[in-house]
Amino acid sequence: MTTSQIIVERLAIATKYWADEITQKKMFGGTCFLYKGKMCVGETKQKLMVRIVAEKMETILQKPEVKPMDFTGKPMKEFIFVTHNGFDTEEKLQYWVELGIEHAKSKTQ
Repeated sequence: MTTSQIIVERLAIATKYWADEITQKKMFGGTCFLYKGKMCVGETKQKLMVRIVAEKMETILQKPEVKPMDFTGKPMKEFIFVTHNGFDTEEKLQYWVELGIEHAKSKTQ
C-alpha cells in the first residue's frame, strides 16, 4: 500500500462520524473528502490538504507543519498543506479533519 493510500484510508476512518454526509472524489491529483458536497480534507502527492475558515488562517499558518496550499503556483484561499509530522497520530489527523468539516459546514449553511 502506498503512502497516499494509507493517508486516504486514515481519512476515511477519521471521517466515519460524518459518514452519511461524506463523499470521496478524485481532485487535485489525489482523493478529497467532501462534507455535503464541500471539500474539507484530502490527500495529494502524500500531503494532507485541509480547508480552513478564513478567520483561523493566520493562526493556523503559524504552525511549523503547515504551509499555504500552492497547487496552482500561488496560494489558494482557505487551503493549506500539512506535512506528515502534523498528522502522524490519529489525534493530530482528527484535529485537521474537524477543522476541514468546520469549513465545509460554514459553506453549507
